[in-house]
Amino acid sequence: MTVPLKYLQHYSVSLQDKIRHLHQQNQLGDYITQRYPQTHSIQTDKALYEYSSEIKQAYLRNAPLLDKVHYDNRLSIEHHALGLNTAISRIQGGKLKAKKEIRISSFFKETPAEFLRMIVVHELAHLKERNHGKAFYQLCQHMEPNYHQYEFDCRVYLFWKSNNAIE
Repeated sequence: MTVPLKYLQHYSVSLQDKIRHLHQQNQLGDYITQRYPQTHSIQTDKALYEYSSEIKQAYLRNAPLLDKVHYDNRLSIEHHALGLNTAISRIQGGKLKAKKEIRISSFFKETPAEFLRMIVVHELAHLKERNHGKAFYQLCQHMEPNYHQYEFDCRVYLFWKSNNAIE
Protein backbone atom coordinates (compact mmCIF):
# COMPACT_ATOMS: atom_id res chain seq x y z
CA MET A 1 0.00 0.00 0.00
CA THR A 2 1.26 3.48 -0.88
CA VAL A 3 1.60 5.82 2.09
CA PRO A 4 -0.24 9.12 1.44
CA LEU A 5 2.25 11.96 1.92
CA LYS A 6 0.27 14.52 3.83
CA TYR A 7 1.73 18.04 3.31
CA LEU A 8 3.76 16.94 0.25
CA GLN A 9 1.10 16.29 -2.41
CA HIS A 10 2.12 19.26 -4.58
CA TYR A 11 5.70 18.08 -5.09
CA SER A 12 6.94 15.89 -7.95
CA VAL A 13 6.24 12.17 -7.87
CA SER A 14 9.97 11.39 -7.80
CA LEU A 15 10.47 13.60 -4.75
CA GLN A 16 7.46 12.04 -3.05
CA ASP A 17 8.86 8.58 -3.80
CA LYS A 18 12.18 9.50 -2.13
CA ILE A 19 10.38 10.70 1.00
CA ARG A 20 8.10 7.66 0.97
CA HIS A 21 11.18 5.40 0.76
CA LEU A 22 12.85 7.20 3.70
CA HIS A 23 9.61 6.85 5.66
CA GLN A 24 9.36 3.12 4.94
CA GLN A 25 12.99 2.69 6.07
CA ASN A 26 12.27 4.72 9.26
CA GLN A 27 14.93 7.24 8.21
CA LEU A 28 12.94 10.48 8.03
CA GLY A 29 14.08 11.50 11.50
CA ASP A 30 17.69 10.90 10.50
CA TYR A 31 17.19 12.93 7.31
CA ILE A 32 15.89 15.91 9.30
CA THR A 33 18.38 15.75 12.18
CA GLN A 34 21.34 15.40 9.83
CA ARG A 35 20.26 18.43 7.79
CA TYR A 36 19.14 20.49 10.80
CA PRO A 37 20.98 19.42 13.96
CA GLN A 38 20.31 22.65 15.91
CA THR A 39 17.08 23.82 17.47
CA HIS A 40 16.74 27.48 18.40
CA SER A 41 16.54 29.35 21.68
CA ILE A 42 13.64 31.67 20.77
CA GLN A 43 11.14 30.47 23.34
CA THR A 44 9.34 33.61 24.52
CA ASP A 45 7.00 36.00 22.75
CA LYS A 46 9.42 38.85 23.47
CA ALA A 47 12.34 36.97 21.84
CA LEU A 48 10.11 36.09 18.86
CA TYR A 49 9.09 39.74 18.46
CA GLU A 50 12.75 40.86 18.54
CA TYR A 51 13.78 38.13 16.09
CA SER A 52 10.97 39.04 13.67
CA SER A 53 11.68 42.76 13.98
CA GLU A 54 15.35 42.24 13.11
CA ILE A 55 14.42 40.40 9.91
CA LYS A 56 11.78 43.00 9.07
CA GLN A 57 14.24 45.85 9.63
CA ALA A 58 16.84 44.19 7.39
CA TYR A 59 14.50 43.54 4.46
CA LEU A 60 11.21 45.43 4.86
CA ARG A 61 12.00 48.83 6.34
CA ASN A 62 9.07 50.52 4.58
CA ALA A 63 6.52 47.90 5.63
CA PRO A 64 4.11 48.75 8.46
CA LEU A 65 5.44 48.42 12.00
CA LEU A 66 4.70 45.24 13.88
CA ASP A 67 2.61 45.79 16.98
CA LYS A 68 2.75 42.22 18.22
CA VAL A 69 4.45 38.93 17.35
CA HIS A 70 3.74 35.91 19.51
CA TYR A 71 3.47 32.15 19.70
CA ASP A 72 -0.08 30.85 19.56
CA ASN A 73 -1.06 27.45 21.01
CA ARG A 74 -4.26 27.42 18.96
CA LEU A 75 -2.56 27.44 15.56
CA SER A 76 -1.81 24.01 14.17
CA ILE A 77 -1.52 22.12 10.92
CA GLU A 78 -4.95 20.62 11.62
CA HIS A 79 -6.35 24.14 11.32
CA HIS A 80 -4.34 24.67 8.10
CA ALA A 81 -2.34 27.47 9.68
CA LEU A 82 1.14 27.51 11.17
CA GLY A 83 1.27 31.28 11.15
CA LEU A 84 -1.15 34.16 10.73
CA ASN A 85 -0.71 37.77 9.77
CA THR A 86 -3.55 40.01 10.85
CA ALA A 87 -4.40 43.69 10.91
CA ILE A 88 -6.76 44.65 13.71
CA SER A 89 -8.46 47.99 13.07
CA ARG A 90 -9.56 50.14 15.97
CA ILE A 91 -10.81 53.68 16.32
CA GLN A 92 -8.57 55.78 18.55
CA GLY A 93 -9.34 59.44 19.09
CA GLY A 94 -11.40 59.72 15.92
CA LYS A 95 -8.73 58.01 13.81
CA LEU A 96 -8.76 54.51 12.42
CA LYS A 97 -5.60 52.65 13.45
CA ALA A 98 -4.56 49.26 12.13
CA LYS A 99 -2.38 47.14 14.39
CA LYS A 100 -0.25 44.57 12.59
CA GLU A 101 0.06 41.26 14.40
CA ILE A 102 1.85 38.03 13.55
CA ARG A 103 0.99 34.78 15.29
CA ILE A 104 3.28 31.77 14.93
CA SER A 105 2.21 28.28 15.95
CA SER A 106 3.79 27.13 19.21
CA PHE A 107 4.80 24.05 17.21
CA PHE A 108 7.79 26.11 16.02
CA LYS A 109 9.24 26.38 19.54
CA GLU A 110 10.60 22.85 19.13
CA THR A 111 11.73 22.92 15.50
CA PRO A 112 15.09 23.59 13.89
CA ALA A 113 15.98 27.29 13.66
CA GLU A 114 15.64 27.25 9.86
CA PHE A 115 11.97 26.28 10.08
CA LEU A 116 11.23 29.12 12.47
CA ARG A 117 13.01 31.52 10.12
CA MET A 118 11.00 30.18 7.17
CA ILE A 119 7.63 30.75 8.86
CA VAL A 120 8.63 34.21 10.15
CA VAL A 121 9.83 35.21 6.67
CA HIS A 122 6.57 33.87 5.22
CA GLU A 123 4.44 35.93 7.60
CA LEU A 124 6.59 39.05 7.17
CA ALA A 125 6.22 38.78 3.39
CA HIS A 126 2.47 39.15 3.89
CA LEU A 127 3.11 42.70 5.12
CA LYS A 128 3.93 43.60 1.50
CA GLU A 129 2.20 40.87 -0.54
CA ARG A 130 -1.16 39.63 0.69
CA ASN A 131 -1.53 36.71 -1.75
CA HIS A 132 0.66 33.68 -2.38
CA GLY A 133 1.72 34.70 -5.88
CA LYS A 134 4.99 34.99 -7.74
CA ALA A 135 5.89 38.34 -6.10
CA PHE A 136 5.18 36.87 -2.66
CA TYR A 137 7.55 33.93 -3.13
CA GLN A 138 10.21 36.16 -4.69
CA LEU A 139 10.06 38.33 -1.57
CA CYS A 140 10.35 35.25 0.65
CA GLN A 141 13.39 34.14 -1.32
CA HIS A 142 14.89 37.62 -1.11
CA MET A 143 14.64 37.51 2.70
CA GLU A 144 15.76 33.87 2.89
CA PRO A 145 17.56 32.44 -0.18
CA ASN A 146 16.92 28.86 1.06
CA TYR A 147 13.21 29.55 1.65
CA HIS A 148 11.91 26.83 -0.72
CA GLN A 149 14.25 24.15 0.67
CA TYR A 150 13.30 25.06 4.25
CA GLU A 151 9.60 24.96 3.36
CA PHE A 152 9.96 21.53 1.76
CA ASP A 153 11.98 20.14 4.67
CA CYS A 154 9.51 21.64 7.15
CA ARG A 155 6.74 19.76 5.35
CA VAL A 156 8.82 16.56 5.59
CA TYR A 157 9.30 17.31 9.30
CA LEU A 158 5.52 17.80 9.74
CA PHE A 159 4.86 14.48 7.99
CA TRP A 160 7.46 12.73 10.15
CA LYS A 161 6.13 14.25 13.40
CA SER A 162 2.49 13.52 12.56
CA ASN A 163 3.34 9.88 11.81
CA ASN A 164 5.37 9.51 15.02
CA ALA A 165 2.43 10.89 17.01
CA ILE A 166 0.18 8.17 15.57
CA GLU A 167 2.55 5.26 16.17
